Amino acid sequence: MGYGQAADDLAKQYESVSFRQVHAETLHLYPAPPARVLDVGAGTGRDAAALAALGHEVVAVEPTPELRAHGTRLHGDLPVEWLDDHLPDLAEVRRRGGRYDLILLTAVWMHLDATERGRAMVTLADLLAPGGVLAMVVRRGPVPPGRRMFDVPVEETAALAAGRRLRLIHLADRPDLHGREGVHMTTLAFTPVPR
Repeated sequence: MGYGQAADDLAKQYESVSFRQVHAETLHLYPAPPARVLDVGAGTGRDAAALAALGHEVVAVEPTPELRAHGTRLHGDLPVEWLDDHLPDLAEVRRRGGRYDLILLTAVWMHLDATERGRAMVTLADLLAPGGVLAMVVRRGPVPPGRRMFDVPVEETAALAAGRRLRLIHLADRPDLHGREGVHMTTLAFTPVPR
């Protein structure tokens, strides 16, 4: 079952854990508000809403209309700008211009194949402001039926980032917060190497 068909169940799942629980390991790396934030693959907007509530200027990118609808229903009281866009190119985000102090990818990276990951890292590096942080949570483990996911080696992601002058500043593994058997998460964070 794809994300659109499963949107109601996914909305409950995504919202059952908090922004702080999901990002606890990297919160100390996030910029102080107000900062420009891009949440790529924002789902229901849990993270985007939490960051907007802290005083950040947040753009939430989500290609699944059903999840965007849940996001605006659940978090419509917060100033989050929603965009229908997707990796690897983020054409709409790039068309609008500007750079971001924080870019989040939560359980997104593993949906891209190797070629797409190479293109996506170019896109993300171009969108990241000097001194900014690119933070990823990568899901690992069994692939649910109907989903497109790949096993992404940490070394590959770090090498792609290094090729775009992004330095790894955080790497850790943790259990899945939903208790799914065989699933765990890897968190990574990168920042641009000063020129």
